[in-house]
Amino acid sequence: MLIKDIKNLKPVPAIANQIVEMVDDPSVAMHDIAKIIEYDPAVTASLIRTCNSAFFGLANPVESVKDAVSILGIDQVVELTLLNASAKTLNRSWKGYGLNEGALWRHAVSSALIAKDIAAKIAPESRNTIFTAALLKDIGKTVLDKFIQISSEKIQTLIDNDGYSFVEAEKKVIGADHAEIGAMLAKMWKFSPKMVKIIRNHHIPDETIGYDTDIAIVYLSDCICMMMGVGVGLDGLSYRFNDKIIRELAISPNDIANIIADFTFNMQKVEALLGVVKDAK
Repeated sequence: MLIKDIKNLKPVPAIANQIVEMVDDPSVAMHDIAKIIEYDPAVTASLIRTCNSAFFGLANPVESVKDAVSILGIDQVVELTLLNASAKTLNRSWKGYGLNEGALWRHAVSSALIAKDIAAKIAPESRNTIFTAALLKDIGKTVLDKFIQISSEKIQTLIDNDGYSFVEAEKKVIGADHAEIGAMLAKMWKFSPKMVKIIRNHHIPDETIGYDTDIAIVYLSDCICMMMGVGVGLDGLSYRFNDKIIRELAISPNDIANIIADFTFNMQKVEALLGVVKDAK
């Protein structure tokens, strides 16, 4: 049943797959990514509608992907394209995880923006890959949600009585956790091995995987979203915080406080952006 659901899940749009693969390849020029976007009429139309919204307040309307890139920059155009693609998959309610409509998508977007902010300081060369991985890291929840609904009492008992984390309880009861399922989906959809690895390990399930800066940044962004209560469902308080990862990143408590303060200040802007992308779908 689980394998069937994985195979039947509608993949993120093909263009998103291509972009995910291309941003992970340092030999690919960003203008090549813009060309890929231009060949998808639906994505181009939603991108232009987004760029011409009051959110961006452009003096002259955008009429092409080339215009959007020249005004907003290729990084933001790629982000908007991926935000639009993720909305089609994540922007609904997920009752098993206790997430109201839009909550999973809001968490995904927030953690992606925070991850990119951290990456800009620590791993700027990987910022697009990290943004994308953080945005799609919880895609496995879309498959497991109905199984979580059925097994919620068993999972909660393991957490309350036996000290399991939510991911450990998922795996014990269902046979796989959402990070594993997400990695299976990413592999099936031809994401790069690097992206598959980040999604699979974004909760740092096993420290024997070795320290990886990209994984650590996505993990930290996820933790910060949970601290702020952004898109947190039934599983939000049932994870263990790995302070070793924070030490490896050389991120201080003050740094985290500043990241939270900056994001909180920009939260209205994020919500506005979510509304614009949703309306442009």
